[in-house]
Amino acid sequence: MVNCYGQWKPVVAMIGINLALAIVNVLLKLTLDKGVHNLVVVTYRQLISCVFLTPIAFFWERKSRTELTAPLICHLFFSALIGLTFAQYLFLLGLQYTSATYSCAFINMVPVNTYLLALPFGLEKVSIRSKEGRAKILGALICIGGALSLTLYKGMPLTNQHSHATAEIENHDYIMSAEKKRERWALGSVFLAAGCMLWASWFLIQAKIGKSYPFQYSSTAILSFFGVIQSAILTLLTERSINMSMWVLKGKLEILSVTYAGAVGSGLTYVGMSWCVKQKGPLFTSAFTPLIQIFVVMFDFSTLHEQTYVGSRFLEDTLLHI
Repeated sequence: MVNCYGQWKPVVAMIGINLALAIVNVLLKLTLDKGVHNLVVVTYRQLISCVFLTPIAFFWERKSRTELTAPLICHLFFSALIGLTFAQYLFLLGLQYTSATYSCAFINMVPVNTYLLALPFGLEKVSIRSKEGRAKILGALICIGGALSLTLYKGMPLTNQHSHATAEIENHDYIMSAEKKRERWALGSVFLAAGCMLWASWFLIQAKIGKSYPFQYSSTAILSFFGVIQSAILTLLTERSINMSMWVLKGKLEILSVTYAGAVGSGLTYVGMSWCVKQKGPLFTSAFTPLIQIFVVMFDFSTLHEQTYVGSRFLEDTLLHI
């Protein structure tokens, strides 16, 4: 019984983690639509995560925690730069230009990206002659095909087209020109693809860190600390004129979203993912990321009131433009 619980524990943990990340996705989409700057969201998110995890790490791991070495600090710095600062910044840019459901179609590419990146480093092995190797190759192709289908194909609507919420969305679609709409979604797709590639790289870096520093709370708190500094510097580099009012969160939704994204989205979920990487490896952990889209589709329709299709609308907009 105990062994069975131990085997299913990482599975249950990853399902809960991806549910939490789906909520983060929807909340941040609502926040960005209200005009909050994406780098402000990233900076506050890492700051809240650092403040939230530091006391937990100090009391929970103070007796077992080993000293930090210079190479380990470098690994943690680059892990934060790739997996937190750049990945979250690019993903929020893509989310701002597209929709919550559409952005999650790219997250489906994270497992295959992780698998392909792991092959050169010897973290994953594949043999075409073996059944396991052929299954991995087939799974990678299915993953790519599924993500492309969700991204490029717009099928039948899954919800009532004549609802009030849908009518408002259709009116908004007519107001926005096809050219501007196509450009925004194309640019958002590039940002999302780059962000997901960086996130896949983070799983591999974290696998290396977990072997030499297996203290999830401490490592995630340090990652968040580096993420705060990196995000603040990135804001100074990308913004020509810094307006202090952009750092003020005015509404309850903005405060709730950023607080939840920091404590849960960048705090507990990254602790959980780091633990799962140590237990089962980077490929197992990343394989659950497509669950985010399933959860987001449910939240997207019920909360954001967006029309849900079998696929997306990007291909149709492109063909109409041509």
